[in-house]
Amino acid sequence: MIDWGHVMVSHLPLLMVVGILTLVAQIVHQVVIELGLQNIDWSVQTVSTICHAIKELFRDLYASIMESRGFDLFSPAVKTTALLLFLGAWWMRRKSPVYLLSFATFKAPDSWKMSHAQIVEIMRRQGCFSEDSLEFMGKILARSGTGQATAWPPGITRCLQDENTKADRSIEAARREAEIVIFDVVEKALQKARVRPQDIDILIINCSLFSPTPSLCAMVLSHFGMRSDVATFNLSGMGCSASLISIDLAKSLLGTRPNSKALVVSTEIITPALYHGSDRGFLIQNTLFRCGGAAMVLSNSWYDGRRAWYKLLHTVRVQGTNEAAVSCVYETEDAQGHQGVRLSKDIVKVAGKCMEKNFTVLGPSVLPLTEQAKVVVSIAARFVLKKFEGYTKRKVPSIRPYVPDFKRGIDHFCIHAGGRAVIDGIEKNMQLQMYHTEASRMTLLNYGNTSSSSIWYELEYIQDQQKTNPLKKGDRVLQVAFGSGFKCTSGVWLKL
Repeated sequence: MIDWGHVMVSHLPLLMVVGILTLVAQIVHQVVIELGLQNIDWSVQTVSTICHAIKELFRDLYASIMESRGFDLFSPAVKTTALLLFLGAWWMRRKSPVYLLSFATFKAPDSWKMSHAQIVEIMRRQGCFSEDSLEFMGKILARSGTGQATAWPPGITRCLQDENTKADRSIEAARREAEIVIFDVVEKALQKARVRPQDIDILIINCSLFSPTPSLCAMVLSHFGMRSDVATFNLSGMGCSASLISIDLAKSLLGTRPNSKALVVSTEIITPALYHGSDRGFLIQNTLFRCGGAAMVLSNSWYDGRRAWYKLLHTVRVQGTNEAAVSCVYETEDAQGHQGVRLSKDIVKVAGKCMEKNFTVLGPSVLPLTEQAKVVVSIAARFVLKKFEGYTKRKVPSIRPYVPDFKRGIDHFCIHAGGRAVIDGIEKNMQLQMYHTEASRMTLLNYGNTSSSSIWYELEYIQDQQKTNPLKKGDRVLQVAFGSGFKCTSGVWLKL
């Protein structure tokens, strides 16, 4: 299942250089043979003679082309090498690769990390929650799959130092959280990629719930002293699926700008998003999200292929358009006027349908032909039986739709760590093994649901820590995320 073809293509620029040197050597060898130079002493006179002969050879080639007399001046070896070089150059111009040079995730200081008991105590000290609401949030935390050291921002946790102080949900507190998280991941990602801030041509930042003026992009440009002509895009309201939406946008922009680099930042600023009401549909958000962020450096230059970590193979975006899809994750006010994000009971059903549509589009690009054939046969059989039942009015046995085995096309899975139930459901429906969801479960345990950046914590775990299914060159990694709207986005990466 290892895709060595794509791995080797990442070395195409080096192979082109080797090919050009080989072509030159073959031409020199042909001239030496034609001149009858058996024992070459490589004196100045000999080199001059060879250069003059090569010059005459190319002059004759030009005359031959002008007079349409063919290319018989060169040996078959020279013509074969020249043809291969031509095909290589054509391929490089035809294909515009997107390479991931590096990525970095935010690691919160110990002072930000809270246990379940501390989180409940934070909620208690807000002075607005009933005992029933506090008990409800405690039960959600206990079943969430998150660990006892997940990160919350100082603006919210400060009430633990002073019982008379409530959470600071101001814009300034949110800005401070954004600066700490974003500046950290951007600096680390650029250092890992060995790229200067002035080398960035495209900057994309996604953050759903905090969209200040001036934008987060302006904040990054100013802090790192980037060029004034950088193309900047600030995405908000996209939910937990926004990181792959940003990657897809970067891929489209890089496709129109040769030899460019893009910086993508994915985060969620939770300081201003603490809900102070009592509606259980809104209370879940207080126990669901945690601080986190990730930055990725992308390039479309063939010369970066040899030092890149991954190559982007596919991205697929699917979005529901009915009322249930739009309203299942909805920012609004409750009956008492408290602002928050309401999660409906239909979210699991909506997410399942959205993911099914996404994988239907993705399947032909990653599945082997044998799996695709089984899907076609299943659809055809169901169609024929339905028609037969309509004509004969007889009851016929039903055939369940065939669920393709994505494990035959994908080596590693990064499933958005939205919660334990989300991971359990996908593991069951896709018939994955425990090691396939290990990265998602460990990310949920160690970092919680960091929204759009969670899939990068998972890829980092697979890359640096996973032992049961270690990452190898040529392996394919699938990232899947869900978000408000309702959206399901997926991306497939190749390990180089």
